[in-house]
Amino acid sequence: MEYTQLGRTGLSVSRLVLGTMNFGPETSEEDSYAIMDKAHEHGINFFDTANVYGWRKGEGVTEQIVGRWFDQGDGRRERTVLATKLYGSMGDWPNETRLSALNIRRAADASLRRLKTDYIDLYQMHHVDRTTPWDEIWEAFSVLRQQGKVLYFGSSNFAGWHLAQAQEAARDRHLLGLVSEQSIYNLLTRWVELEVLPAARHYGIGVIPWSPLHGGLLGGVLRKQREGGASRSNSGRSADSITEHRDAIEAYEKLAADLGVDPADLGIAWLLHQEGVTAPIIGPRTLEQLEGSLRSVDIKLDADTLAKLDELFPPPCPNGAKPAPEAYAW
Repeated sequence: MEYTQLGRTGLSVSRLVLGTMNFGPETSEEDSYAIMDKAHEHGINFFDTANVYGWRKGEGVTEQIVGRWFDQGDGRRERTVLATKLYGSMGDWPNETRLSALNIRRAADASLRRLKTDYIDLYQMHHVDRTTPWDEIWEAFSVLRQQGKVLYFGSSNFAGWHLAQAQEAARDRHLLGLVSEQSIYNLLTRWVELEVLPAARHYGIGVIPWSPLHGGLLGGVLRKQREGGASRSNSGRSADSITEHRDAIEAYEKLAADLGVDPADLGIAWLLHQEGVTAPIIGPRTLEQLEGSLRSVDIKLDADTLAKLDELFPPPCPNGAKPAPEAYAW
């Protein structure tokens, strides 16, 4: 496993993040334990979860599974850089959601109880809160850090200007501010290249892509269809996306075959070649899926291959234009 620094921090994290969103709803607790143990065996030390995962309001099902795994001991917690998130509703009362100082305090304590730990390495805002002032957010986060409950703070699903807002507000308080941003980012969804990536690079914020395979569309979906295999990508919006991008996906799968790699590994490897990306989130439902994702770290893509991928899935800056605001200013 390769390691890198998380943003501008001194924290060393693996180039792949183990996403736990499937633990509980899709993957049994026993299998979740096996996946986490195997991740450690392969050197993955960066685990991501959220208080809403498990999708039973207020229960924090996935955090509980991770906590019971930690509780087995044998250095499991000590070897893990633990990231979790808050923002989503954990109850039916008004202050059980978003980023008020009250909810930040309550949500952090609840996550610590479920995770059976006394500190969180990376505490992330699952979404920007357009109603709570940054002074309140950073004040509440500062208290958590002073109490030793959280070491670093991150964001998720922020726009570039939200990152700037957050960092300038933190700078006014002489705080480290954000060290990471989780964004949807893959060959089919490259909008973060316009403003989020430039802002993140400017402020030293590590980018953690989620949905690196765009819900399976970059994971060999057409090959699986031909082989008659089941796929989450065969219905609903995913089926519409296949229709829209069929030619590009077909060419992409052929390119992967020519390179002798699995399409899923190629998609993750491409992200690992993008400047500013710390580590994509892989969300295996099975041990086999975890083992497959590990191959992506060893794939080295040359300039010609990267150019071919840009042709198949063009960046949002057409005709060689620079990222925003240079894309539409002078």
